[in-house]
Amino acid sequence: MAGRLRTLIRALVDALRARRWREAIGILRGVRPGARPAPEAASGRWVVGTARYGVVVRDYKLFLPAGLGAGPVPLVVMLHGCRQDPDDFAAGTAMNELAAVGQVFADGCLVLYPAQSRRANRFGCWNWFQLAHQQRGFGEAELIARLVREVIATRPVDPRRVYVAGLSAGGAMAAVLANAWPELFAAFGVHSGVPVGAARGSGTALAVMKFGPIAGRPTLVPDRPLPIIVFQGDDDTTVHPENAARLVADASEAWSAVTGEGLDVDRQEVAGDDSHHGFQRETWRDRDGRVVVDYWRIRGLGHAWSGGREEGSYTDRAGPDASATMLRFFSEHVQPAADARG
Repeated sequence: MAGRLRTLIRALVDALRARRWREAIGILRGVRPGARPAPEAASGRWVVGTARYGVVVRDYKLFLPAGLGAGPVPLVVMLHGCRQDPDDFAAGTAMNELAAVGQVFADGCLVLYPAQSRRANRFGCWNWFQLAHQQRGFGEAELIARLVREVIATRPVDPRRVYVAGLSAGGAMAAVLANAWPELFAAFGVHSGVPVGAARGSGTALAVMKFGPIAGRPTLVPDRPLPIIVFQGDDDTTVHPENAARLVADASEAWSAVTGEGLDVDRQEVAGDDSHHGFQRETWRDRDGRVVVDYWRIRGLGHAWSGGREEGSYTDRAGPDASATMLRFFSEHVQPAADARG
């Protein structure tokens, strides 16, 4: 009982410091952070399982929307942030509703939610900042990649349309996966995340989150980059916005190196009002006119999923809809046939 009370007090203090008023009120009313149910509006069913890689063991939930046809469909991997779990993340992002047939993808999509263990990280964060979890063949990253391959092999998944996205620590881990397994994913999304290799331990992780990437420390950029979409709040006091800027800069430079020429850049500024956050959007296109880097910087948004629902934690409904926007971005990208393998 004492341990649970301490956990609730820490969560309440964190919410008040970050001015997440709805979350604080929920805690005071007895709502356990990270335990909110997924919205009932999503028509489909959950499959619950456990993934193992050596001594690394993690639970997961896989959502299968109703009405799926016999043909292979896309798979979207969603990695929750700290103090969250699959149900909470599904509720806040409404990704299960968007997975329905005809909603964004004509054939619908499966949504995979790996779950971090509190034994592995007491705050429920993915350990993106530890070298042992940042590369192939090791730790949580390897476990998630193997889980994705298992779902591809055992479910009606199109291996050329597999995507990964995440929030905060989950966004940082999504970047790790895209960097280490470019043959597995067709595109990825990072919301309020951190560049790969920016931290090499808990101490540098806190510094990077507070101040942005450390000057002079190189981040890891793949030889063959993937299309990326990035969402970041201007008022985020948990993960410094410079992390998103570095992610975007690394991605645009990598794509320029691949094409051998600079990418065309479009910039758009949309003003906000009393009920909607304004935003700046920058897009980089390749020689075929495809948007390969899509950067949304949301004015007035804190550390929260833009356009998310109040049923989940770390959400702000006043922002543009990150979930639908990410899925639309993903739908434009397919893994080259020679690289797609399950």
